Amino acid sequence: MLHAVLSAATEGGETHSPVIPEVYDILWSSVCFVIILIFFWKYVLPRVQTMLDERGEAIEGNIAKADEAQRKAEAALEEYTAQLADARAEAGQIRETAREDGKKIVAEAKDTAVSEAARVTASAQAQIEAERQSALVSLRSEVGTIAIDLASGVIGESLTDDQKAQAVVDRFLADLEASETAAAGETK
Repeated sequence: MLHAVLSAATEGGETHSPVIPEVYDILWSSVCFVIILIFFWKYVLPRVQTMLDERGEAIEGNIAKADEAQRKAEAALEEYTAQLADARAEAGQIRETAREDGKKIVAEAKDTAVSEAARVTASAQAQIEAERQSALVSLRSEVGTIAIDLASGVIGESLTDDQKAQAVVDRFLADLEASETAAAGETK
């Protein structure tokens, strides 16, 4: 096929290269190019430059805003960290105060329990002493009655005189207490 194109071009007598354009094509193409170049240079390029400048300023503004936001975030983080440290310190103080208050409450409860135990013990001892005295009085009268009956049986006469009976009972009980005291002294 290439051969057919070359032979057709040589037959017409002109040798025209398909790669190199004609002069009028180059001239009109150059004029169009210069007009389009001037149009772009005059109108499009300034608008593009303005748009690029605005975009650059917007980017710089966003960077400045981001830097400001970063500084604010860092300041807020430092403030938060400081508040957190203060809160931890305050919580430690509150725990320490609570421990001290707890120790005071326990000590007061122990003191109250000790005083209550002492009061109950004293009351119980007083009641025991009262019951002991009551038992002694009751025992004295019973022992006295039994002793008088026994003494009457041993002596053979009646001890109906109250003063005499009382004196015999008191002497008997005094002897009994003396023998108990002597026995207690020997065992110790």
